[in-house]
Amino acid sequence: MAKLGPGQGLGCEAAEGSLVPNRKQEYKPCGKHTEGKRPLYAIGFNFMDARYYDVFATVGGNRVSHRLLPLVVLLCFFLRFGEFLMMNDKVTTYRCLENGSFALLQAYIDEDKDESFYTLSWARDHVDGSPLLVAAGSNGIIRVINCATEKLAKSFVGHGDSINEIRTQPLKPSLIISASKDESVRLWNVHTGICILIFAGAGGHRNEVLSVDFHPSDIERFASCGMDNTVKIWSMKEFWLYVDKSYSWTDLPSKFPTKYVQFPVLIAAVHSNYVDCTRWLGDFILSKSVDNEIVLWEPKTKEQSPGEGSIDILQKYPVPECDIWFIKFSCDFHFNQLAIAQSLELAKMAPYGDGMKWIIQAPKTEASVAALPPVVMLD
Repeated sequence: MAKLGPGQGLGCEAAEGSLVPNRKQEYKPCGKHTEGKRPLYAIGFNFMDARYYDVFATVGGNRVSHRLLPLVVLLCFFLRFGEFLMMNDKVTTYRCLENGSFALLQAYIDEDKDESFYTLSWARDHVDGSPLLVAAGSNGIIRVINCATEKLAKSFVGHGDSINEIRTQPLKPSLIISASKDESVRLWNVHTGICILIFAGAGGHRNEVLSVDFHPSDIERFASCGMDNTVKIWSMKEFWLYVDKSYSWTDLPSKFPTKYVQFPVLIAAVHSNYVDCTRWLGDFILSKSVDNEIVLWEPKTKEQSPGEGSIDILQKYPVPECDIWFIKFSCDFHFNQLAIAQSLELAKMAPYGDGMKWIIQAPKTEASVAALPPVVMLD
């Protein structure tokens, strides 16, 4: 399987975005809440269901909780950007409009006191549409919580090590995908509890898988990245029959004919170090590495000839002081803006509220302006 480097695209050199100080978008804290003494690793709003757009969840330690925000808080920072990973042990502060507040709805504490949840994702029940909260972490077990019944609905066991990220298929929100330290990615049906596909093997990742993301419009495609410095694009087209079968399966989930997918349609060596976050932007990909930059690039795949595709790097966004792995970025609901934290040391040096806000502006080229709106970075 060939690996494609940055210089093997269409031949155009990558344009580098410029950092310009921005004081127009000021976010101020409107309240804070401390959830114990353990770190909070993730926060996510329920963009899967319009009925619960004002509900968000947090994970950290062996605790999962979700909260309801009043309408006045809907312009708060975290709602604008959907999800944002907190890699520190400080008090979590929710930034929202003046006089905004939030209320605790439910809390889930795992039976394993040593569990540490790293990731969460909202899903929806295939039959009755109930909101489901999916969380996983250090023990490698996926917990599915039914927020309507306030009960633990299912637990998925299969990964051989910790789970670093879970994402939900936006076009089919009863499907989730999980990225693990065991070097594999798994596709699950949260309604039936079936592990449908396992992405690992000869062409799979050679170290921890740190991030995954579904294509926003191509339901059969997703991207993954990890500690082997690569981004891999996978297609489920050949195996979609098994996805459909997972909804009508009546036997035990353990008897389902789970299939292995060993070869991605593209392996891209865009970065030279750990790649800890990747997100689709239309048909383009944003990927972040610990080499202090986010790269926007276009994959060109040939599904009939896996490994023979190419990549074209469109733009690089420098992210200073961001060389600690597992600091992830997030985009707002409409993918107009992007937010990312910087290193812990930088955050500790500056008093709260004194940090700079930046806008990363795309250069005046026809391709980049059309492909990517201005991107916001906050420290």
